[in-house]
Amino acid sequence: MAEAGAEKAKVAVLISGRGSNMVALADAAKAPDCPYEIVLVGSNDPAAPGLAAAARRGIPTWSLSHKGLKRAEFDMAVDAALRAAGAQWVALAGYMRLLSPDFVARWEGRMLNIHPSLLPRYKGLDTHARVLAAGDPVHGVSVHLVTAELDGGPVLARREIQVLPGDTPETLASRALVEEHILYPQVLAEMVRR
Repeated sequence: MAEAGAEKAKVAVLISGRGSNMVALADAAKAPDCPYEIVLVGSNDPAAPGLAAAARRGIPTWSLSHKGLKRAEFDMAVDAALRAAGAQWVALAGYMRLLSPDFVARWEGRMLNIHPSLLPRYKGLDTHARVLAAGDPVHGVSVHLVTAELDGGPVLARREIQVLPGDTPETLASRALVEEHILYPQVLAEMVRR
């Protein structure tokens, strides 16, 4: 439990789409004993629906299209926005951009990601279809520290779900998302308390 009057860790969340995991993090942050607050939601897509969801919750937003910018140039702009907001931690929540090694190094040990597989299995995209194609009986989600290797950082926690007869990538994705919304706020809270 956070002590009364204790300063909360300042977290920026990066999204590219609807931001459902950002919403889960933001909703968890409303609890009086939550040790973090969301100080910024940023996106590489100015039209990302999650930006409106953040604004409705009173969370400052920032966006910049990555199109036409070099990766390092774009990442420098993101880093500047995070630092201007006073962020101490970064939570990637459906952020669909590969980050430059320099950016990752600047946030080393303070940047988390949620991924829809039981890492180290199925890094990258299309995880639900890949699980089904492999005939795996169990699927799940993982929260990991971000490193320069795609989905390769140390795994902090996982939640498993059973693959059911008749599952499709969509049904599996739907059940996995429920687990993501439970796991991510818990792990973020644990990390910022350390």
